[in-house]
Amino acid sequence: MNTHFLSDCAVLLERSMRHILRSPDTIITTAITPVAMLLLFVYVFGGAIDTGSGRYVDYLLPGILLITVASGISYTAYRLFMDVSGGIFERFQAMPIARSAVLWGHVLTSVVANLVSLALVVLVALLMGFRSGAGVLAWLGVVGILVLFTLALTWLAVIPGLTAKSVDGVSGFSYPLIFLPFISSAFVPTSGMPGPVRWFAEHQPVTSIVDTLRSLYAEQPVGNDGWIALAWCVGILVVAYLLAMSTYRRRIA
Repeated sequence: MNTHFLSDCAVLLERSMRHILRSPDTIITTAITPVAMLLLFVYVFGGAIDTGSGRYVDYLLPGILLITVASGISYTAYRLFMDVSGGIFERFQAMPIARSAVLWGHVLTSVVANLVSLALVVLVALLMGFRSGAGVLAWLGVVGILVLFTLALTWLAVIPGLTAKSVDGVSGFSYPLIFLPFISSAFVPTSGMPGPVRWFAEHQPVTSIVDTLRSLYAEQPVGNDGWIALAWCVGILVVAYLLAMSTYRRRIA
C-alpha cells in the first residue's frame, strides 16, 4: 500500500468537498425529499396511523434517516460516474497516488455529506416536536449505526458508479434502496401487514436497523435487534467493499 495513502485520501476528499461546496444544492436536494416525507407522514397521515404510545414523529424519524442516506448515496455514484466518463479517472491512475485512494475520496465525501443531510433532517424533526431523553452513549450508538449504514450503501454505490453506461443508469440503482423502508417497520408496525409481506418486513435489514435506532434514542433496551442491525450493516459493508474493489481492479486493469 502507498505510504502516502492517508494524505492522498485527504487531498481527494478535499477535492470532492470543494465540488459540493460550489454546489450546495446537492446536500439541500438530498435532504428535501426526506423532509417532505417527514412533513407529509406526520401532518397528513400521522393521525390515522396507530403506533401505540408516543408521538408519531418519534416513531417515524429512524426510517426517514435511512431514506436520507439512500437518497444521498445516489450522488456518490453520480460523482464517481462523472469522473470515470470525464477522463479524470484515467489521469489519476497515471499519477503517483495510492490507487484505492481515488475510491476512498468519494466514500469519505459521501459520509461527510450524508452526515450534514442527516443533521438537517434531525433539526427539522426537532422543530416538529421530536424529543429524546437519550444520553451521550445512546446517541453515539445512533451515529455509529448511521455511519456504518452509510459506508455500506456508499460502497454499494461505487459499483454502478464504475460500471454504469449512462446518467440514468447510475442514478436509478438507488430507487429500490429508497423504497425498501416502506416495507418495514419504518412507517407502521409490521403486525398489521399481510402474512408474506409481514415476514419479509420483519426479516429485511431496514426493520432491525430502524427498531434499534428507535430504541436507542428512546432509552429502551435494544435486545437482539441491535446485534442483528450491526450484523446487517457490517455484512453489507464487507460484501459491497469486496465487490466494489473487484470491479475497480477490473476497471483499471
